[in-house]
Amino acid sequence: MVSKVFFTNMRTKPGNNLLDKLGKVIEKAGIGNMDLRDKMVALKIHFGEPGNLAYIRPNYIALIVNKIKELGGKPFLTDCNTLYYGRRSNAVDHLEAAMENGFNRIAVNCDVIIADGLTGTDAKEIEINQKHVKLAKIGAVIADADVIISINHFKGHEQTGFGGAMKNLGMGCGSRKGKLEMHSASKPKMDQEKCVSCGICIKNCPEKAITYNEKRQAQINYEKCIGCGQCVASCHYGAARAVYDQAADILNEKISEYTLAVLRDKQHFHINFMMNISPDCDCWNVNDQAIVPDVGIAASTDPVALDRACVDLVNAAPEIVGSIIGDKGELQGGADKFVHVHPDVHWKDGLNHAEEIGVGTQEYQLITVK
Repeated sequence: MVSKVFFTNMRTKPGNNLLDKLGKVIEKAGIGNMDLRDKMVALKIHFGEPGNLAYIRPNYIALIVNKIKELGGKPFLTDCNTLYYGRRSNAVDHLEAAMENGFNRIAVNCDVIIADGLTGTDAKEIEINQKHVKLAKIGAVIADADVIISINHFKGHEQTGFGGAMKNLGMGCGSRKGKLEMHSASKPKMDQEKCVSCGICIKNCPEKAITYNEKRQAQINYEKCIGCGQCVASCHYGAARAVYDQAADILNEKISEYTLAVLRDKQHFHINFMMNISPDCDCWNVNDQAIVPDVGIAASTDPVALDRACVDLVNAAPEIVGSIIGDKGELQGGADKFVHVHPDVHWKDGLNHAEEIGVGTQEYQLITVK
């Protein structure tokens, strides 16, 4: 089976700017064929860690929002809280970060809802019984939505090789406990040398699994610990930390399984923006020089085909001199840029597994829209 991926490049002319081209691409890809009347439509997006400027411009989001409203849908922007401590690790800070980066009702014509609640514990378990994951822990708001549309900044990623639709859906829709399950085979650890005895982790642990030792340093009782990650999110000093001990191939496969859970029984649609193609994730508060020039926008109803097409398009593009690729030396023609930047990560593991479990196919037909 071959999936269709619709693509437009960055060339414009009067009367056909990039917003016009985005509208044409999503229309050709079939957004107008979706039944959105009175449906709750979750627009899954990464708002960008403040300081990072590679995230998708709100102008594009506004066009998508308005299109969904024209079709009778009830759109909202959404993301889940992060596992690590930062500007998006709780709903209050997350909403402020989104506002700061331009994702607000004035700019995009809809509201933002953080999918897993105030501190990342508002989740629903979706039974999938796959190789690694039996019960996926998905942000409750996303689980309850009728439709999900992923809007993805396509870029490199230090743990998965690249980040696109699959990463945004699988990892991005996981609650804090879900993210911990994907990242790690173990529970959080406590670096007691960094503990300042503030007691915040003790206060926020839902299972009362954290206490002080005789030196008044926080310690975890693993017989009580459920691996929710609340201590990681609440610690301001880096003492409580997730242990990223999951091999990259397993992490990629778990993300594919979480994507399966997110999309189950939902209408879905996916858009990748191949712009500001930075070597690493938008979760950093910086973005390094793009590795290739802006490529364009692609859309599909199949996230696997979409991501594979975008990998191929980026790999076909010339590298930017002065980027991390340029710093490492010239690539041979056709070389895999993502493997070059992150040599210990093999992005094919995720797409291969996604194809095996029925999320989509890597066989695609690329259709150019002018």
